[in-house]
Amino acid sequence: MKSNQVRLNSGITMPVIGLGTYSYQNDRNTTESAIHMALKMGYRHFDTAKIYGSEPAVGNALREAILDRTVEREDIFVTSKLWGSDHHDPVSGLKQTLRNLGMEYLDLYLVHWPLKLKPWACFAVPKEDEFEKLDLESTWSGMEKCLELGLCRSIGVSNFSSKKIEGLSEFASVPPAVNQVEMHPMWRQAKLREVCRDHKIHVSAYSPLGGPGNSWGSTAVVDHPTIQSIAQKRKATPAQVALKWGLSKGSSVIVKSFNEYRLKENINALELKLDDQDFLQIDKLEEWKIMRGEFLCNETTSPYKSIEDLWDDEI
Repeated sequence: MKSNQVRLNSGITMPVIGLGTYSYQNDRNTTESAIHMALKMGYRHFDTAKIYGSEPAVGNALREAILDRTVEREDIFVTSKLWGSDHHDPVSGLKQTLRNLGMEYLDLYLVHWPLKLKPWACFAVPKEDEFEKLDLESTWSGMEKCLELGLCRSIGVSNFSSKKIEGLSEFASVPPAVNQVEMHPMWRQAKLREVCRDHKIHVSAYSPLGGPGNSWGSTAVVDHPTIQSIAQKRKATPAQVALKWGLSKGSSVIVKSFNEYRLKENINALELKLDDQDFLQIDKLEEWKIMRGEFLCNETTSPYKSIEDLWDDEI
């Protein structure tokens, strides 16, 4: 197995650097050209979601690359995610995603949030009357059905706390292969990584740089003096230091950039070497969760009255 891949508990391998395709205002052409650029640089893992609206662009670019023999379908890894409005029928949700992508199967299908919405809810920020009671056992059974039908090669979750992972493991016939969560040098997820390790669940990091460039993101990670001084010492960039930290913890990193220079910078983090001293310095940084999920909490209709409820006090 190549060193830039990780083997999941489902038996398949996943490239440890993935290209995220969420962008508040991306147009289809920008996304497609970024994917073609990324493929030329060696990216083989592409991350999308129904709610991002980028599935058609991702699918189109990848199909073009397969047709012109740039890559084989077997050489790329495609992840998408079940939105809350499809919890009542994950199989139909995944079939719609596959139609959007123009593909026959996904490599990984994730439950995007531990949250069920009314079937017509179609915005990233749900309205108050769109929340439903979460029945995770029924949702997960639908995810297992997706696997059984060959619509995907692995199933997993996203934004699940340690407590929710423990709860899921009590009834899951097939354990999640991945838990994709916010993770970076200022939100290190030590407890969650340990719980996932105990259950042989791979932790994949979204916003591994703290989400700079996203409306909700921050430059606090790449601007931190500690990260900057390590970068200077290693003749690297702050982004490369942050990514290498995540990779060194055994995690994969899903990093979003449509800029040619940054795409190259990010994938070159694989070559960077950090030492114990660097890691010790990073482990002393103050912790601060950036994606807090307030938009999924309310006093009346959401199962989560507060962000403490949503994250089971892991915040």
